[in-house]
Amino acid sequence: MTHPQSPREVSFLDFLVILRRRWRLVVVLPLAFAAGTAIASLLMRSTYTASTSFVPEAGAATKLPSSLAGLAGEFGLSLGADASRSPRFYADVLKSRELLERVLRTRYLDPRSASGDSTRLLDLLAVHGRDASDSTSRGVRALSNRIGTRVDVQTGVVRLNVESRYPGLAAAIANRMVEYLNEFNTHTRQSQARERRRFVEQRITEGEAELRAAEGDLRAFYERNRTWQQSPQLVFEEGRLRRRVDIRQEVYLTLKREFETARIEEVNDTPVITVIDPAIPPQKRSSPQRTMMVLLALVAGSFLSAILALGASYVDHLRATSDGRYMELVKPSRS
Repeated sequence: MTHPQSPREVSFLDFLVILRRRWRLVVVLPLAFAAGTAIASLLMRSTYTASTSFVPEAGAATKLPSSLAGLAGEFGLSLGADASRSPRFYADVLKSRELLERVLRTRYLDPRSASGDSTRLLDLLAVHGRDASDSTSRGVRALSNRIGTRVDVQTGVVRLNVESRYPGLAAAIANRMVEYLNEFNTHTRQSQARERRRFVEQRITEGEAELRAAEGDLRAFYERNRTWQQSPQLVFEEGRLRRRVDIRQEVYLTLKREFETARIEEVNDTPVITVIDPAIPPQKRSSPQRTMMVLLALVAGSFLSAILALGASYVDHLRATSDGRYMELVKPSRS
């Protein structure tokens, strides 16, 4: 009675021998994978990525120790700064629905037209829905998937990337988004200043009335008490009324300063962001990366061919030794 031989470990030399015996599989399969991937990559549409970077205007910040500020910066925090002027805020606004819808409604030069016609970005994206609202919603999602933002915590620089089939269109969209972002921030800042001016204006009227009332009380005190310096109680009362006048006067002057500041901010249209690198049409496509795809296909094909070669060699070994497990595998099943 013969016993099946126990399998021995395959050495590196055995592995090379197996690959040499099945060299056609080892060579043809990776080449087929690479050729198929190359053909598929040629059929894929080329995509271009345009980039622009800018730095937002720093908001007012409280004084913090440099060590604490540096530690907070390592974790992406901005202690003491106005959150509505932080770089991350601007990056989030770039992907907001309101701004994206405005970009979709903007007309751009149609790269498909030789006559230089312009059309809406929503039409260029060829996004269609059940109605206008659904088309806009689908367009927002499509455009959001084509843009990306990155914030450098250390420098506060915000980078915007826009992908498109057409390099000129990608650059135009990126620059237009930064332009709309600046307009949004300017409008928001002016609206806040307008509301602050209205509130301060109302408080000035109230503060002026309170100041005149306090001054009237002090004047009436002087008229009733000609010799108030000779009475300790009247001296105390005069000091209380004078302090009240001083406080009302300080409040009134503070409100006047805030009112002038708000009036200046209300008409201030100075850009709140500084563009470092405007977007220009990219010369090279960002995807598909055909060379990388072919190399990965070669690696995957080589790995698969090696596994198939080892598997076929093992099956041949089982067949040659009449292993019971192999005979059980190939034996026809009884119904």
